[in-house]
Amino acid sequence: MMTKLFAKLRKSEKGATAIEYGLIAALVALGAITGMGLLGTALDTKFTTVSTKLGSS
Repeated sequence: MMTKLFAKLRKSEKGATAIEYGLIAALVALGAITGMGLLGTALDTKFTTVSTKLGSS
């Protein structure tokens, strides 16, 4: 009975596909987080510059 289960699991690709999709989603999320972090830092710098220039006028 166990040998049949293992043979069935080896032939099934559903688990591998789910893992592949999970890895792709993780990479996309990592890229989005990195991009948003960099964008946030750049925007913070711009707003600080504008605020400083407005305050000194």
